[in-house]
Amino acid sequence: MIRHVVVVGAGAAGFMAAIAAREAGARVTLLESTADGGRKILISGGGRCNVLPSEAAPGRFVSDSPRTLVRALLGGWPLREQRRFFEQDAGVPLALEAESGKLFPASNRAQDVRDALSLLARTRGAELRFRSPVTGLRPEGDGWTLETPAGLIAADRVVLATGGLSVPATGSNGAGLGFARALGHVIHPTYAALTPLRAVPAVHGHLAGVSLEVALEAVSARERARARGGFLFTHRGYSGPAVLDVSHVAVRSLWPEAGRASVRVSWTTLDRAEWTGRLAAGRGLVTTAVATGLPQRLAEALVHEAGIEPARSCAQLRRDQRERLLDRLTAYELPWTGDEGYRTAEVTGGGVALDEVHRATLESKRAAGLHVCGELLDAFGPIGGHNFNWAWSTGRMAGLAAARTASRAK
Repeated sequence: MIRHVVVVGAGAAGFMAAIAAREAGARVTLLESTADGGRKILISGGGRCNVLPSEAAPGRFVSDSPRTLVRALLGGWPLREQRRFFEQDAGVPLALEAESGKLFPASNRAQDVRDALSLLARTRGAELRFRSPVTGLRPEGDGWTLETPAGLIAADRVVLATGGLSVPATGSNGAGLGFARALGHVIHPTYAALTPLRAVPAVHGHLAGVSLEVALEAVSARERARARGGFLFTHRGYSGPAVLDVSHVAVRSLWPEAGRASVRVSWTTLDRAEWTGRLAAGRGLVTTAVATGLPQRLAEALVHEAGIEPARSCAQLRRDQRERLLDRLTAYELPWTGDEGYRTAEVTGGGVALDEVHRATLESKRAAGLHVCGELLDAFGPIGGHNFNWAWSTGRMAGLAAARTASRAK
């Protein structure tokens, strides 16, 4: 008997779950609260959609669950097979951006990715119901009953793929987390992750728009993270891939009794000794020597913060001034006070503990016939397509397992 799998949420993981469940022979209904689904896909990568990284990086994922489970779930569908799926099954050619190691659609259009997934789900026979939020979910006999504004829906298996709390304007409202919690699952505390940091007052607001490649380290009493990549001064604080990749340490350090994190920046690849040599060899102004490795506006700001007069030459630089400047060039203490929160966060940290689901099927250990995937699970990766890698992998795993398990039910 063909069983009915209902997928809740038409984001990256949900579309993939629906496609996979149909591939495995189930009848599939995909329910989505918005009018079209995939809205985070549409805004990702600046509207280009970084579909995949060129190399997997399970060791860079953040989770309060066992690390072995993160690796197992990411490894369930290798990157080369995911790329083959997009290029052959979905019809979306991918192009490598060599300098970043990211794979984008050759068209550079995120909409092409979303539309291809939606079309493939329909073509394979899934029923897509938009503007269909799920307001209730409960086990019923050997299956499940879902409540929607249009009425009740009976399912043999349910795949929860509702995402987390990040970018609520795309439809993320935490509904799936609420369902999982109500069913007794352990939920690790959720927080905004991969989010810009803020500074109040905006001490560097005058540098808004300045960008460069940096090395960052965020350290709190409980954890540390390092990142190298783009850094952007904003009117409210700091953004860019490097900031986003360490932001979770800062965010979690604001929790009660966590101890506020320090965030230090090395603005260039030069170390302290190399900068010492460059300043010693400089024949002009200190600002000119610093600006050989930094944007002019940032160079002027750092020299000013070090208490060095604009007209001072390298030959006139006192030792105490040089030491203050070296501190700011190689280990700058970023004056952050908070973060942008879920409004602009790329992902949600925390979520359903990974040991609450079976590692081979993502079926709940507490609620038989319920599979959980994507951002609902307690894991996220760095900027660069890694979170799509997670969504595609866990979505496919949940969809296939829901269909195959359902076919053996009853």
